[in-house]
Amino acid sequence: MAEGFVSVLKGVRFSYPRTDTAALDGVDLEIRAGEWIALLGPNGSGKSTLAKHLNALLAPTQGVCLVCGRDTRDEKALEAIRRLVAMVFQNPDNQLVAAVVEEDAAFGPENAGLPPEVIRSRVDWALSVCGLSGKERSPVYTLSGGQKQRLAVAGALAMEPPCLVLDEATAMLDPQGRTEIMDVVADLNGRGMTIVQITHRLEEVVSCDRVAVIDGGVLRWQGTPLDLFALGPDLLATWGLETPPFIRLWQELCGAGLLDPAVPPSPKEVLDALCR
Repeated sequence: MAEGFVSVLKGVRFSYPRTDTAALDGVDLEIRAGEWIALLGPNGSGKSTLAKHLNALLAPTQGVCLVCGRDTRDEKALEAIRRLVAMVFQNPDNQLVAAVVEEDAAFGPENAGLPPEVIRSRVDWALSVCGLSGKERSPVYTLSGGQKQRLAVAGALAMEPPCLVLDEATAMLDPQGRTEIMDVVADLNGRGMTIVQITHRLEEVVSCDRVAVIDGGVLRWQGTPLDLFALGPDLLATWGLETPPFIRLWQELCGAGLLDPAVPPSPKEVLDALCR
């Protein structure tokens, strides 16, 4: 699904109008085909601004952002770029446009002028992947918060993009809703889709391939989740990041020799270790 996809930012600087501080300040980043990368940072760090560069909602003030070789400043390339990179934001109510589940999922393909049989196939597939099969004719207002967010993801998937950007897509959900979305994301990445996840929750990056930390508009650090957890709470705190209880418990169990620190933490393994 993500074969050939790559996004490259070179020296990207961006400032919003009537502001003196750069929201992004010289960011260099490559997003590779099929990877799951998390962009971490506190509120106001620039991570959402970076996300909006990936599908040309914003264009660099300086530097260049390329999506599959297409320059996001090229107006003629915008339609192609936005077909390559779909975005899901934190509030599903701001993204859902139809009153019925299947009609909402079909909105993108219909506006792209696809044949009815293609639309039907894509909608059925997207709803199935997102765990919404059987709710095709359900009114959108009857869905839970987690189901609405999964419908927002389904609407993006129906366009069959090689890359999906989740901009704080779990921020307004309860723990069950966050689990539902993370399960969908893991499944999509397993199918080969490139995932860019914007978050400030360290527990959500456990399964990622790579983590990048942004603070003050600057890319401060890159590495694996295990490398990130090894940095320690003091350094993470300087970037506005807090080590969640689950990760702290995993670290303590590793220190006691009950878990292997070279193996990414999982809730089941942590629980099993506690019960020994």
